[in-house]
Amino acid sequence: MPIVDPNVERYLHAVTPRRDPVVAEMETLAAGRRFPIVGPLVGRLLYLQARAIQARTVFECGSGFGYSAWWFAHAVGKGGKVTLTEGSRENCERARDYLGRAGLLDRVVIRQGDGLEILAEAAAPIDLIFCDIDKHQYPRIHPLLGPRLRAGGLFICDNMLWSGRVAGPEDDPDTEGIRELTRLLYADPDLHTTILPLRDGVSISIRV
Repeated sequence: MPIVDPNVERYLHAVTPRRDPVVAEMETLAAGRRFPIVGPLVGRLLYLQARAIQARTVFECGSGFGYSAWWFAHAVGKGGKVTLTEGSRENCERARDYLGRAGLLDRVVIRQGDGLEILAEAAAPIDLIFCDIDKHQYPRIHPLLGPRLRAGGLFICDNMLWSGRVAGPEDDPDTEGIRELTRLLYADPDLHTTILPLRDGVSISIRV
């Protein structure tokens, strides 16, 4: 089920400015390999949200080959730091190559391994935490947010509408994982959450 009308989606892509060669190369690789990335519409949202809170520290759970990190690294500026976590060694190496050629390596830390385990050991406070891990694992991130996310900080999660499956009868582990995280976020008195129907759905929570 398309979340956004295809004509509107095409319009949004048409008015979105062209990206620089490195990020455009990442988009081409993702399209060719059918590798899931947030894409430029959500990428610009991530940049905007990080800039809006003047984020200097960003932690990503699930970084792939560094596409979303490219947007965050531009947002945090010189002296800022984005921690990438990714289970695949090949993706970590690709991220290092792409972000290096983009001149952003001094703003990133690339960690191979389970993003949730690495987040559990991360020092607080963190300005922004981004989640794009396996969907059945989504609920596991919620108890990690409170001790690490600063007041006024953001938690952003991708794929929160899951091609509309969250609104249907599906009860597979991935769909149920997204529904449960949604329930936890909206029930948390320390977070104020909304879900934007952009691309595949993006939740944004501010720690109040």
